[in-house]
Amino acid sequence: MIVERMRTPAAVGDAERWTAHNYHPLPVVVAEAEGAWVTDVDGRRYLDCLAGYSALNFGHRHPTLIAAAHAQLDRLTLTSRAFVHDQFATFCRELAELCGKDLVLPMNTGAEAVETAIKVARKWGYQVKGVPDGQATIIVADGNFHGRTTTIVSFSTDSDARDDFGPYTPGFRIVPYGDLAALADAIDDTTVAVLIEPIQGEQGVVVPPAGYLPGVRDLCTQRDVLFIADEIQSGLGRTGETFACDHEGVRPDMYVLGKALGGGIVPVSAVAADRNVLGVLRPGQHGSTFGGNPLACAVATEVVRLLRTGEFQRRSTELGVRLHTGLRSLVGEGLVAVRGRGLWAGVDIDPALMTGRQACERLAERGVLAKDTHGSTIRLAPPLVVEAAEIDHAIAQLAAVLH
Repeated sequence: MIVERMRTPAAVGDAERWTAHNYHPLPVVVAEAEGAWVTDVDGRRYLDCLAGYSALNFGHRHPTLIAAAHAQLDRLTLTSRAFVHDQFATFCRELAELCGKDLVLPMNTGAEAVETAIKVARKWGYQVKGVPDGQATIIVADGNFHGRTTTIVSFSTDSDARDDFGPYTPGFRIVPYGDLAALADAIDDTTVAVLIEPIQGEQGVVVPPAGYLPGVRDLCTQRDVLFIADEIQSGLGRTGETFACDHEGVRPDMYVLGKALGGGIVPVSAVAADRNVLGVLRPGQHGSTFGGNPLACAVATEVVRLLRTGEFQRRSTELGVRLHTGLRSLVGEGLVAVRGRGLWAGVDIDPALMTGRQACERLAERGVLAKDTHGSTIRLAPPLVVEAAEIDHAIAQLAAVLH
């Protein structure tokens, strides 16, 4: 057995040798996966409680999504947007209907979708609201995570994401997350949008106070400002609703989507909005060679159809109760706080016990994969196909680590 499990150190060493160190992964080298489980190069199985930061909401290799990918691979994979392909309109229509919006603009990564929303908001501000050219401002929240492009890190409050990447892009104002009074004070005649995460994932699955999202919606409506909801991690079933905004009956002007939209197979992202917003774009003003490619559209259309059944939202709600009940039972037993919604939790470990990184390393040794963030906090986000017994198993392993 010792000989059989010697592939991992060599594979980790090769990765360290040949790649830039922009990540600090756990020493687990995944070779195969199915459902909520992955298997490493040495044959050891792990319960995946990260799910690719919500990119794997439907689990690894969901049969419906794999079948759609295989079928499309045999037909057509890429045309560029210079031509129309036969999967494009279906995807855009079905996603627009899921979002209750007129139009969809497909891209690839979450950061691309956020950049798209920023550009559209500025153009809308100049062409529709009448903001003087070059003066548009967008309000964001502290603790945000919207990606890592130069523009996006310009309004990050995370020193790791921001430091040494200047000069920074102007045009953003940062206010405290969850503070409606500060948001109201920050809006002026140059404000074109408020860009927020309905739940801040990277910050530790931080849920805003009740009434905050409706308050943001009301302020944006009153002050003629676009409400942009970054639902890249929180959307598409993760929290027990199709979108996290749905928990408070809020509809933003723009949804920014990604991660789970690609079904864990291909990178797919999109912005969804009504025609009076996305309609400001004209040919040549924004695009992406791979955005909305046939393979992506074929897979993402099936993702939308899976969500239309409501099955995954129900699973997230029901199993989320089990997850949070189990985690709260550990408060005072090594945990100091638990946050989240549905199958998404941020867990604060007593820093006197261990760091979040140490907790994740010890969980991995016990066959559970999770990810730390900000000191002693870890995030749990199992695929929505996870079973109740597997939730119980993950909690039991965390309890063992804490003791």
